Amino acid sequence: MKSLQFNLLVWLFAASIAFAQSYPISISNSTIEWKGYKLTSDHYGTIKLLGGDLAFEDDQLTGGSFSVDMTSIVVTDLTGGSKKNLEKHLKSGDFFDVEQFPEATMVITAVEKTDDGYSVTGDFTIKGQTHPVTFPMTVKDNSAKADVKIDRSKYNVRYGSNSFFDNLGNKAIYDEFDLSVTLNF
Repeated sequence: MKSLQFNLLVWLFAASIAFAQSYPISISNSTIEWKGYKLTSDHYGTIKLLGGDLAFEDDQLTGGSFSVDMTSIVVTDLTGGSKKNLEKHLKSGDFFDVEQFPEATMVITAVEKTDDGYSVTGDFTIKGQTHPVTFPMTVKDNSAKADVKIDRSKYNVRYGSNSFFDNLGNKAIYDEFDLSVTLNF
């Protein structure tokens, strides 16, 4: 009887491994676009992935993680000196302090199936601060797409924030910024 129970446990373990798979994210074929908002305008650009993977069981998303190269922040709505100045400012201690925090990460902690795809909760770590964010994600073929709102004030990114400074007037920068993420695997 013990032999039968042991064999059954081995079979169940082997079956669970057979149906669970992790797929590495193709860094060169994946994109992250960002957009930040001020009272009077907005700015947008891109940032590069360092790596990551998505986990599936029975073709259903179950987890994953990825890391981002914060030193790769690029502004795409400006040119010349304005572009270079904003990129330098975003990389400085006023914003993401990429010298001290060159990498940001996201680890999926919960996944729920929805009518349109998934509701994903992930722990985002930016500037050494970790907070959960929930966002919708769709997966089709070998591609996952998500639009994520991040509250920068939770990650000690305070520059121009009405949450921390008074009398900013039209110089205020909204706390939330958007990420539009496409992960190909």
